[in-house]
Amino acid sequence: MTFFSLEDAIQKAGNPVDMLRSSPYPAYEFPVNPEFTNWRSEQTAWRTTCALLDQSHHMDNLFLTGPDALRLLSEHAVNTFANFGPGSAKQYVATNSEGYMIGDSILFHMDDGTFDLVGNPSVINWLLFHLEKGQYNVFANRCENSTRRKSGPPQLYRYEIQGPLALPLMEKVTRGSVPAIKFFKMHAFTIAGRRVQTLRHGMAGQPGFEMFGPWEDGAPVLDALLTAGEEFQLVRAGAKAYSTANLESGWIPKPPVTAIFGQEEKAYRQWLPARAIGSLAGSMDSKKIFDYYITPFDQGLGKMVHFDHDFKGREALQEKERNQKRTKVTLVWNKDDVLDVMRSQFEAGLPAKAIDIPKSRYGFFQADKILREGTQVGISMDVGYIHNERALISLATLNKELSDPGTQVSVLWGESPNSSKPSVEPHRQVEIRATVAPTPYVREIRDAYRKA
Repeated sequence: MTFFSLEDAIQKAGNPVDMLRSSPYPAYEFPVNPEFTNWRSEQTAWRTTCALLDQSHHMDNLFLTGPDALRLLSEHAVNTFANFGPGSAKQYVATNSEGYMIGDSILFHMDDGTFDLVGNPSVINWLLFHLEKGQYNVFANRCENSTRRKSGPPQLYRYEIQGPLALPLMEKVTRGSVPAIKFFKMHAFTIAGRRVQTLRHGMAGQPGFEMFGPWEDGAPVLDALLTAGEEFQLVRAGAKAYSTANLESGWIPKPPVTAIFGQEEKAYRQWLPARAIGSLAGSMDSKKIFDYYITPFDQGLGKMVHFDHDFKGREALQEKERNQKRTKVTLVWNKDDVLDVMRSQFEAGLPAKAIDIPKSRYGFFQADKILREGTQVGISMDVGYIHNERALISLATLNKELSDPGTQVSVLWGESPNSSKPSVEPHRQVEIRATVAPTPYVREIRDAYRKA
């Protein structure tokens, strides 16, 4: 079979925007049950009792070992690696040489010195390319997600429990007291006779523990969690609820596009299979791909940027830090305008673009225009419904002078012209009013996310 690269796909389409607009790549892939009960009850559980989320199948794992593993990681991330010893994890953020977002993942530093990078393929592909083309003494082992892995189960199971009753559940299932584990630190427990690595974490901003280990240990560990969880009203959360957890914690899963379309990244595009890049959805209609680029500061990741080491994009980010124009916000969509969109599905004529709930993003990358008096002032990137707040919200980057809570803007919803993606039906664009709110949107999560 002839290799068809991303660069080949761009040349065939004519430009990157048209190529991404027509890509059939799905909005997101969570190859677990859509619902175990119903997504509304599953969302409610992580706020009121306890929810169990199965993270085993939708993310890639990249295991790195060898004397140059830390150097490879450090040279391609904005993060500091000072004091990043075994038993720790961090949100790993990669940029191109101009300081624009490649993406972010979670990096685990295991007790045996192995690094495990976990997330969607964007950052993993980027690192593997630079490993192959650079001078690094590193051994890499990749385990793709369950949608794209050619055979066999994942190497690791990965479960998360979160909610107000997560701690007592852990105490019961481990048959002992749970030590105070700092945010993004790890501890080993024994569950069902198996050693379980546990990260103190919470995807929806609630008290949480992310547990993982060899795949063959997954079934007995899961059974033990479900059995112990009966006392604590544990609810399994399926793909629909899981896909919205980031909206409550305020994490933006992807930039509007991965910043790989400049001349400097051409060799990478020639190396990357065309099928590896996602689709682009939304009302942004610029033919200039660089208009979709954002920085870590735009995405609310400025705290991750440290200039204590050399890394790709360092000089550019130093300049961008001095000239930040946008910042991350939450937009609360006007309920009457949202209901008008839904009502249009029942009326004669061309309807507005359907708003699916609970997750409303309809491309792997989502880029909707934020307007103020007809002028674009930001980009809305991820949108969905939070049952706990009875609100449809989006996570966005917005001009800083408009970022105060209560500011009124609008989101242009739908595409013009309609693209050929399978997720797009014939529709008309509409403006939906929105109110700027803090991120995370829920006050108790803003106050306690890293303390729970």
